[in-house]
Amino acid sequence: MGVPTLAFIGCTGGAGTTRLTVETAATLARGGRSVAVVDAAFGTQGLATYVDGRLDADVTAVAVGDVPVDSALFEWDIDADGRVALCPAHAPFERLARAKSAESAQTLERAIEEVAGRFDHVLLDVPPIASNQAVAAATTAQRRALVVPASRRGGDLLPRQQGRLRDIGAPATAVVATRVHGDDSEPVEDAAHTVPHIGAGAPRPLATDPDSDVAPTVAAMAEDLLDVDLGLTFEDDGLFSR
Repeated sequence: MGVPTLAFIGCTGGAGTTRLTVETAATLARGGRSVAVVDAAFGTQGLATYVDGRLDADVTAVAVGDVPVDSALFEWDIDADGRVALCPAHAPFERLARAKSAESAQTLERAIEEVAGRFDHVLLDVPPIASNQAVAAATTAQRRALVVPASRRGGDLLPRQQGRLRDIGAPATAVVATRVHGDDSEPVEDAAHTVPHIGAGAPRPLATDPDSDVAPTVAAMAEDLLDVDLGLTFEDDGLFSR
């Protein structure tokens, strides 16, 4: 079934890490896979915007031991043959602070491992390595992709995050450049994969639309990083290619 767990780790805020993570989940679901997305970016809580309705439990409640992980998994209703469940962060500051402790990070690790036993893949949305929960997510994952915006700032910050991952014994598997062809985009020499710029008002997800320019690039990236063959096809100049 391929690699069970993959962490997308942002090199900086605003890299588009959350959007890339959910687009990858949607791509895997389009290929018939079951996917859980776990939010380790407690500060930004971007994954919560993809969940409709009330969030009675979240990943921080799991990390502090208040609820089991099943209580914090929310089904994402998308047009795909597979399944996506989201485990977002959405909490008051007091619980956020407790969830960032070393003990809570260990609980988070165990929750990720538990979820990995019930889904084909687990994707982790991880902020830059500077907190206990980020370290826990990065070291628990079988593979790690550093997400860097195709800009001068992104290129400048990439070596720092590469070094931090080496320091914790969890080196990056690959570098993924996002926001390519945006207004200020610049090439990222280390990037194994590049993802086109996704505008703020773009439909969510784009990956379920095979005619979008995002769908084939994310599919190719997912197949490479997770060692899977999703069997997806995309029309390119009248020819179908995987």
